[in-house]
Amino acid sequence: MELNIKKLHPSAMVPTYAHDGDAGFDLCAIENVIIKAGERTLVRTGIAMEIPFGYVGLIWDKSGLSMNHGLKTLGGVVDAGYRGEVTVGIINLSTSDYTFVAGHKVAQMLIQKVERVEIKEAEELSGTTRGESGYGSTGK
Repeated sequence: MELNIKKLHPSAMVPTYAHDGDAGFDLCAIENVIIKAGERTLVRTGIAMEIPFGYVGLIWDKSGLSMNHGLKTLGGVVDAGYRGEVTVGIINLSTSDYTFVAGHKVAQMLIQKVERVEIKEAEELSGTTRGESGYGSTGK
């Protein structure tokens, strides 16, 4: 599969996979952005893409940014029909401000196949052993 990328900004970086076998390719910032502790913001990538119909782009954390700096991506679904700039919503869950420098990795994107379902309203749902048990239902 080919993924067409359009640079919307001269300093935008075309995404790349860091290693053979990686599931996600890296998305990079095009400008310096400070995310204060406890705050959230959008980080621009300066790129648009043409995801083929039947697929979706899912934006995920970079594990090092998440574990070492408390940065968590927000949202993260890029639909096949979207042709605008890919931006990354980030929240800083740490107690320290964090600065993204232009060109630095912000998040990663996975391209995955999408199953479209026929949505039907039903009066009843089939029974299961779990039933309506929700959060914490499997114990500690």
